[in-house]
Amino acid sequence: MAGYEQTIVVGNVGRDPELRYTQSGAAVTGFSVAVTTRWTDRQTNERREKTNWYSVSCWGRLAEVANQYVRKGTQIMVVGTVTARAWSDQGGESRASLDLRADNFQLLGSRNDNMDNGGGSNYNYDDDYNAPPPQNIDDIPF
Repeated sequence: MAGYEQTIVVGNVGRDPELRYTQSGAAVTGFSVAVTTRWTDRQTNERREKTNWYSVSCWGRLAEVANQYVRKGTQIMVVGTVTARAWSDQGGESRASLDLRADNFQLLGSRNDNMDNGGGSNYNYDDDYNAPPPQNIDDIPF
């Protein structure tokens, strides 16, 4: 039986990408993505939040594109496969990480929602939404 696995994360880039090449010449880029979940605790009625960090790796042409366009603070959607990895730091403390090998990504905007920095479109949706309907049926564009 064949299997299939896909993970989609939407979060903010935590560090600028680092492009390198393997000995065989394959491009690989790494960066981190923080995904924060917020909720209200039902018992205490306090606002809570938890942040999971993903270590993202892109390979080949995707690595070169990521290195060119991905920047710290940008909101991003990454699609790929996750692997959980346990390891010990230099002090002997147990650590864990979530490694996401990207198949694709989409830049969604900047952290401060200022779309003028190339992170997305500066289109004002309200202008079209509030426009009056056409008076003549021949004016409808479809």
